[in-house]
Amino acid sequence: MKLTVGNTQYEACRVFCVGMNYVAHIQELKNEIPKTPVIFMKPWTSLIGPGAVVPRPAHGDDLHYETEVVVLLGTAGRPRTDAEARAAIAGLSLGLDLTLRDVQVALRGKGLPWEFCKAFEASAPVGDFTPLTKDMDLANLAFTGAVNDRVRQTGNTGNMVFSIPTLIRELAKVWTLRPGDLIYTGTPEGVGALNAGDRLTVSSPWCGTFSWVIV
Repeated sequence: MKLTVGNTQYEACRVFCVGMNYVAHIQELKNEIPKTPVIFMKPWTSLIGPGAVVPRPAHGDDLHYETEVVVLLGTAGRPRTDAEARAAIAGLSLGLDLTLRDVQVALRGKGLPWEFCKAFEASAPVGDFTPLTKDMDLANLAFTGAVNDRVRQTGNTGNMVFSIPTLIRELAKVWTLRPGDLIYTGTPEGVGALNAGDRLTVSSPWCGTFSWVIV
């Protein structure tokens, strides 16, 4: 999948995802606040652009939405400071980490990986990217997620357990980051179930509004 920021185009590379990064969401799922970021990955085949339809996966029953700020990296390297981490960002958008919650609960109970509940095709809808500008505060990005035009999630990056620069630095301890890498930065409280025909909308004043329909 090709991603465009301004006049620059990137080929989607890796899709890093962050679990349990908002306290209220952690509490609604009855989990403990992590001491280090919870990282998992999705394949690039999970990505779909704005306006696409989302086929409901057949291997689970309880499909949930999770609205998230998505970071697109534009440079290669291993940022060590917050300033270096910010400089690595090409653009920002909103997306959805679609999750089969019943499958996740079963996998977690057995200590198994999350791919079956998180990494299925079309599980990572993402909107168009807006360039990161000097006046954008990474610690104050407000956003909402709605189902059938009813707002279900209201978030702000200021409520993250681990900030966007921290997430980038933590990832860089393990991987050399590359242009086209994406980071789904976690979801606030308010997650819930989806049915066929539901229309998902994510919105913010800094990147716009994007929608998808479950089929």
